[in-house]
Amino acid sequence: MPIYEYKCEECNEDFEKLVSGTNPEVLCPKCNSKNIKKKFSLFGMSGVEHPVTSSGSGCSSCKASTCKSCR
Repeated sequence: MPIYEYKCEECNEDFEKLVSGTNPEVLCPKCNSKNIKKKFSLFGMSGVEHPVTSSGSGCSSCKASTCKSCR
């Protein structure tokens, strides 16, 4: 079962919820509102030591063509 991140539109509470099924009912744990939005999560990127740069070459902190000089 995946964990999703949500934000309540009523009280602005950010929270995570372990959900099952295709369309689960999720309530805010603070105010019990159903007016929530699923947030974009970067969980899949956690633990990435050297993220890919937008140019596809070099590092964000230097102009080297490889990251060997940045490590």
